[in-house]
Amino acid sequence: MLTVTDHAVQAIRDLMVGEYLPDEAGLRIAAKPGEPASLELSLVSAPFSGDEVIERADVRVFLEPEVAQAVGGKTLDAETGPGGRPTFRLTEQSH
Repeated sequence: MLTVTDHAVQAIRDLMVGEYLPDEAGLRIAAKPGEPASLELSLVSAPFSGDEVIERADVRVFLEPEVAQAVGGKTLDAETGPGGRPTFRLTEQSH
């Protein structure tokens, strides 16, 4: 299962500020069409049918089924980049 760090939770919260999204909204991670091994992150109002839902604090992450298998055992982290925009990254979980 994907682990979501405190930094990623805060980054998702920051992205959602001012977006007028419902409480059940979250960050969706899906395969990028036409680009093997590339992921697409987007804010969505609700999970798509079949998405795996990960909840941490008050934040939700939705994983497309194929992506859920690929990121199992990984950690979603974030850091603030230039202009205050977060940069997300997946890393192997440390044991």
